[in-house]
Amino acid sequence: MKRELALEFARVTEVAALAAYKWIGKGDKNAADGAAVNAMRIMLNKILIEGEIVIGEGEIDEAPMLYIGEKVGKYFDKNLKEEERIFCTPVDIAVDPIDGTKMTAKGQDNAVAVLAVGQKGSFLKAPDMYMEKLVVGQGAANGIIDLDKPLLENINNISRAIKKDIKDMTIGILDKPRHEEIIKDLQKIGMKVFAFPDGDVAASVLCGIVDSDVDMMYGIGGAPEGVISAAAIRALGGDMQARLKLRNEVKGVSIENNKISAFERARCEKLGLNVGDILKLDDLAKDDEILFSITGITRGDLVDGVKRRGAIGRTQSLVIRGKSKTIRYINSVHNLDFKDEGLGELLK
Repeated sequence: MKRELALEFARVTEVAALAAYKWIGKGDKNAADGAAVNAMRIMLNKILIEGEIVIGEGEIDEAPMLYIGEKVGKYFDKNLKEEERIFCTPVDIAVDPIDGTKMTAKGQDNAVAVLAVGQKGSFLKAPDMYMEKLVVGQGAANGIIDLDKPLLENINNISRAIKKDIKDMTIGILDKPRHEEIIKDLQKIGMKVFAFPDGDVAASVLCGIVDSDVDMMYGIGGAPEGVISAAAIRALGGDMQARLKLRNEVKGVSIENNKISAFERARCEKLGLNVGDILKLDDLAKDDEILFSITGITRGDLVDGVKRRGAIGRTQSLVIRGKSKTIRYINSVHNLDFKDEGLGELLK
């Protein structure tokens, strides 16, 4: 994939973060998500790509979305000249305009805008449903983890692999009722728990960053975030396993949850997926031709949040190019009075 596309996709997550900024702490997660979606779509359609959204938002968030199967990029611009169309790179895109919509609405840390881009067929095509995930960095990447084994056994194996006492290890986990007992058990064995309220992409990426204290990430979150995390972890040389979970397995049995679960199972069967099967890293992200970009919306442990004074905005992004394993932090200053982006009121 062309190296120069890395900056183009960084601009996509930057603009999504800037659009979400004015909704920080306003209590309306759908408005924040809608602003980020619209900004992201506008920017994607300015890039010389023939893109398809293969992982996007959906039923879990019940918010506006870049939908699965949506075509994006200049290739689909009817006004594009045919001699220019041949320069459009075919790509698949996994996207989460805001990973942490509730965190944005509440003004909490670690909300981000994120996407991953790969060659056609690079990413697992899965419904927007729940996914159980186990993520580690490079030190435990050689067949150490096994989601079929108990979590404590995995922790012991990771501890030996990275030569770190369990009491010195840190695990990232979503702070949800479904994880309450797990968190208590982890704290009983002396493990440091980084419990975050929503959005698990940033926590997954922290497992693979050199200057991070997070050694692993575990928990049940969204499948889109799982695939995006897998793209980043593959580029960072780490490892990940996952499995799809039905809503009634996660949220409990009810008429509504059973109805949604039946729909999820049918969608999985249509895609040739079996609920509960272990998905390895190669199943989730199939090759190294990946670009990954994440931009902070609120202040965070991985990237800083948007700062703004008048018409000047500042963003911080982390961009990973899978083929070269290059990690870049990009600090950008934006003139939001610039009118040539077609973003209208979104950035005001």
